[in-house]
Amino acid sequence: MTDLNLFFDPTKCFIGGRWVAPQGGDYLPIENPSTGETIGQIARGKAADVDAAVAAAQVALAGEWGRTPAAERGRILTRIGQKVLERVDDLARIEALDVGKPLKQARADAQALARYLEFYGGACDKVHGETIPYLDGYTVYTLREPHGVTAHIIPWNYPMQIIGRSVTGALAMGNAAVLKPAEEACLTAIAFARIAEEAGLPAGALNVVPGLGAEAGAALTAHPGVNHISFTGSVGVGKLIQHAAANNVVPVTLELGGKSPQLVFEDADLDRALPFLINAGIQNAGQTCSASSRILVHRSIHDEVLQRMAGRYRALKVGPAIADLDLGPLVSERQKEIVGGFLGDLGGAEIAAEGTVVGDAPQGGHYQAPTLLSHVSPDNRLAQDEIFGPVQVVIPFEDEAEAVAIANGTDFGLVAGVWTRDGGRQMRMAKAIKTGQVFLNNYGAGGGVELPFGGVGKSGHGREKGFEALYGFSVLKTVAAWHG
Repeated sequence: MTDLNLFFDPTKCFIGGRWVAPQGGDYLPIENPSTGETIGQIARGKAADVDAAVAAAQVALAGEWGRTPAAERGRILTRIGQKVLERVDDLARIEALDVGKPLKQARADAQALARYLEFYGGACDKVHGETIPYLDGYTVYTLREPHGVTAHIIPWNYPMQIIGRSVTGALAMGNAAVLKPAEEACLTAIAFARIAEEAGLPAGALNVVPGLGAEAGAALTAHPGVNHISFTGSVGVGKLIQHAAANNVVPVTLELGGKSPQLVFEDADLDRALPFLINAGIQNAGQTCSASSRILVHRSIHDEVLQRMAGRYRALKVGPAIADLDLGPLVSERQKEIVGGFLGDLGGAEIAAEGTVVGDAPQGGHYQAPTLLSHVSPDNRLAQDEIFGPVQVVIPFEDEAEAVAIANGTDFGLVAGVWTRDGGRQMRMAKAIKTGQVFLNNYGAGGGVELPFGGVGKSGHGREKGFEALYGFSVLKTVAAWHG
């Protein structure tokens, strides 16, 4: 464990402001995706640990954290954000080891976490109710109150960013959070708990229980003491969580991935578009819910776009996270097998270009060359299913109607990008495409902490980021006072 050079103990759960061993005494291995080596272990929390965490959150709500004014909550979150910034390099190194991200991407994630804390720290005392004109003799107003105990189950691909958009939003509204990070990538979640403790977050406001989804995750989502669930992950697990929430009649925010398109029309600024077309698909080795895995191109410029994308693909380099190349490894051997399964059955598609895994990449690492595919039918599973790897397909279209039909022709609806100089077309596409976000002549808007994020269809429901997240992490109460 000394090789990791950590400032916290990953073998412990963080419950009620204390670092405690898992009650079952069991642990899970930490694997470095760049080498395939086991580099340490984390706690394997189970139902008993979840019970303790939920109880600690309830105590916090009844005590110091529940009495903390909104402005003071904001000061605490801001202090946590400042401490995150002080630890950016440490957090980036830990994330690179744990998840396989190139250092520059891991550093950007740590900075994004700090930005979430800054945003929500400033927003704590700015979520207001309203007065409602009503009958003579009445004054009616609304209040926004916390749900209570919020459960947060986050994936392995962006632990720090999703802690930022989920956990910190819940804390901003005065909820007490129980966090179950993905077993494949727990380290920065545990590090965040340590930083929050150092910044003076009251005991029990945040609790972290690492463990397996089928054990700690299932116990948390089914727990009768949980008042709201936030989950980011696969459609299959999202369905299980929604069923568990239904049994206790609690609200759920689900972000379940996507098959996001970028539409490139004949008048697009290709010099500006090309970096977005590619980076949005290969960032984090394509392991991104909002990855742009479908590039839809007007037939008149299809060959040119494909050729220019292929040239850039051939220059992409894949290697160990610490080498800080274009792409790092996939998170696990299982994920590599999933991606390989898609590429092993192209169904008539053709490989237009591939990047290169560098020669000195460790043999045990989970490396996948980024792959650009052409001649892909819109109904091919490569164009329908979320691959969660560095694979993009290029599909031609004839006109706006066909572009919209292809864009909307999957079960998902998370993000879309549209590239055109025609202002009328921009507005038509923004309305016609069925997604939670549409970007015009850009993609992702630099992360956009302030911009509500979420999907439709099998991409889930509910919104994170911005003030919409705060509304989702609160309950609206109407007060009607008769005074004559």
